[in-house]
Amino acid sequence: MVFKRRDPRTILQVLAESFWPRGGWGRAFEYLKHRIRRLPDTPEKIGRGLSAGVLVSFTPFFGLHFILAWLVARSVKGNVLAAILGTFFGNPLTFPPIALVSMKFGHFLLGSRVQKGVEHSLFELFWGAGLDLIDNLEALFTSDHAHWHRSYEFYSEVFLPYLIGGFVPGLAAATAVYLVTVPLIAAYQNARKKRLRAKLAQLRHSPTKDTDEGPNSG
Repeated sequence: MVFKRRDPRTILQVLAESFWPRGGWGRAFEYLKHRIRRLPDTPEKIGRGLSAGVLVSFTPFFGLHFILAWLVARSVKGNVLAAILGTFFGNPLTFPPIALVSMKFGHFLLGSRVQKGVEHSLFELFWGAGLDLIDNLEALFTSDHAHWHRSYEFYSEVFLPYLIGGFVPGLAAATAVYLVTVPLIAAYQNARKKRLRAKLAQLRHSPTKDTDEGPNSG
């Protein structure tokens, strides 16, 4: 295959690079910034797309963020590629504080309480919900009964508060991203157009090789 890696990565390497990319997070963010600035669209559409991706990052639909970002970007007439890039606002460095703030705010809005130690046992709640799903799928083909107590615990303690509580901080972050990025992208695009116009003007006024040598040269 043309795009196959020469040195296939192991599962541990993939997991490690998801937490710390090659070259570090600084280089990864520089790459994202470069791609965003080069998007061929208006600053407003790019800003709406980025905001859509950031907003989706505050939802608990892990694994579906790209699809949701595409849908939200289309609904607000934003740049779809910018929306996908915007989902990288949610990453292993930002997900823990996003989850904690969203869950606590969600419990506050629902009038419930974060159970003691829940923020330290998120993995166990996710794992328990996954085991419920696997066990209940097996129960469809056996005489076992389906049990959803771990899934309900995950839903009530994590998913629902996360979903409701993530909307307000997500909307605030998306608005801030839009207000900051639109003028920056506009300034970059204007500066790039000026540079291109200057280069074209320089090419028009620069003498060609044939003119310098004359018609009787050689």
